[in-house]
Amino acid sequence: MEPLLLWGLGLLAASLLIVVIELFLPSAGVLALVATAVAIAGVVCLFRHDTAWGLAGTGVVLVGGPTFLFFGLRMMPHTPIGRMLVLSSDREEEREGDDEPPPRAAGVAALAAMVGQEGVVVTDLRPVGTIRIGEKRYDALSELGMIRAGTAVRVTGVEGTELRVRAV
Repeated sequence: MEPLLLWGLGLLAASLLIVVIELFLPSAGVLALVATAVAIAGVVCLFRHDTAWGLAGTGVVLVGGPTFLFFGLRMMPHTPIGRMLVLSSDREEEREGDDEPPPRAAGVAALAAMVGQEGVVVTDLRPVGTIRIGEKRYDALSELGMIRAGTAVRVTGVEGTELRVRAV
């Protein structure tokens, strides 16, 4: 095989590898820009080897790039770094066994009567999560940033079907 063909295919493969690394180690787009530059260099090498190879490389980059980006973004919330970037969390350690789910259709009047009561955070409030008051679980909104699970909180108000809370 000719050197330009090998360089072109190698650069396209390297750009794909850089995009995969970007999915696991987000760099605010720096790695994505590097991957784009490497892919362009690969296509240029393929065009210098042969026009047919250049057109095939261009097609792979123009069709495969956005497709790979779409599936990569769908996969990212399932990576360890992606889970840290997402505000809500479905991690098992934050669930409390067989407890009943938080009541979603509780009347606002019934929730308004809870102002002033104290409870415990069940899942981290980032700023939304779940708290327990007595034996019931409720959706809650932290007024002052993130509150870790296990922290005591006091209900300060009601917003829709969520209780607004502050750490005690």
